[in-house]
Amino acid sequence: MILPVHSMQEGKNGTCRIPLPVFPTDLPARAFACRWGKPDAMTVRRVAMDDRTQLKLALEVSIHIGLAILLSTACLLILLPFIPLIAWGVIIAVAAYPGFQAVQRALGGRGVLTAVLFAVLFLALLIVPVVLLADTLIDGVQTLAAHLKEGTGVIPPPPAGVESWPIIGARLNTLWSQASRDISQAVRSLAPHIKAAVPGILSVSSGLGLAVLQFALSFVVACVLLANAQSAYAVTSSLCNRLFGAEGPEFQQLIGATIRSVTSGILGVALIQSLLAGLGFLVAGLPGAGLWAVAFLIAAVLQVGVLILIPAVIYMFAISSVTKGVIFLVWCVFVALVDNFLKPLLLGRGVAVPTAVVFLGAIGGFVALGLIGLFVGAIVLSVGYKLFLAWLDQAPSAVEEG
Repeated sequence: MILPVHSMQEGKNGTCRIPLPVFPTDLPARAFACRWGKPDAMTVRRVAMDDRTQLKLALEVSIHIGLAILLSTACLLILLPFIPLIAWGVIIAVAAYPGFQAVQRALGGRGVLTAVLFAVLFLALLIVPVVLLADTLIDGVQTLAAHLKEGTGVIPPPPAGVESWPIIGARLNTLWSQASRDISQAVRSLAPHIKAAVPGILSVSSGLGLAVLQFALSFVVACVLLANAQSAYAVTSSLCNRLFGAEGPEFQQLIGATIRSVTSGILGVALIQSLLAGLGFLVAGLPGAGLWAVAFLIAAVLQVGVLILIPAVIYMFAISSVTKGVIFLVWCVFVALVDNFLKPLLLGRGVAVPTAVVFLGAIGGFVALGLIGLFVGAIVLSVGYKLFLAWLDQAPSAVEEG
């Protein structure tokens, strides 16, 4: 390799100007080869060959990099539809691994059998709520259809104070009163709006069906990873070592701890709160209790579950006695405050994540990936946040060592 710098060398018959080589060992040979003020033909050919070799190597490297980018892009495009469910499967596998190990030891080390049991458990946790929700929807639609056919009211009259509400009070009171007297007439008056909302409702329904399918497939992915836990651990160890060098094992442990912490502290608490809220909705006789519970689960993941409890309490006071409404209010307050006791127990020490990070991750994941992104986004952004903080903590020491 020749630098574009020249050096004056004294020859027998004068002075010549020759390229200064990178390696000093080549300098004497080129200096003594200088004749009549010019490099000899051998030197010229050698320099030209070096230039051609460098050009050829640069071209080959560029082709290799381009092919690697092209192959990576093609693989990413092929796997793009499966990335959310694969990510969710990995998260479930990492979060469930301690329990998987305990059950595996109890079964005498039978990893495949333990994975099958976990698959059945995961699918049961998914199918049972879906069946109950579908049953609630079917019953509600049948009841509504029967009331419409008979011409009987299914909506109680509005409370006296609704009309005095600012902005929406008068309009809401009119519609509510009309629906309580003759729901068929109210439906006919709202027919244009209902017709415009039908495509959106169908889109949401198809999205929910796709989300259920993604959850089911992600459970299968998680069980496959659990059955091959040792191989998966070796792959993640190699990947962390390649990305983070000597700190690879530390970052690997941090990623696992963060996933388990956020899964149990955020999603676990949201699930427990949703079960308690759904139980309260069912016992209180709230219409569409399954839909209320699903809405509360989504809001609880976003850390705003109280926004679902407030209208539920208002509606309960409107359709029931004061005593029943007060009891339901007390239960909803308990559900709203229970996360203050559960999160410190389940989040663990040293891996706590700010609520803003969880909120932004859930919202961004939902917008980007749909319903499953609501859960994946919160965990992925939390992991990235902890890795970023760990990198900042280690940066000064790395600079000092350098």
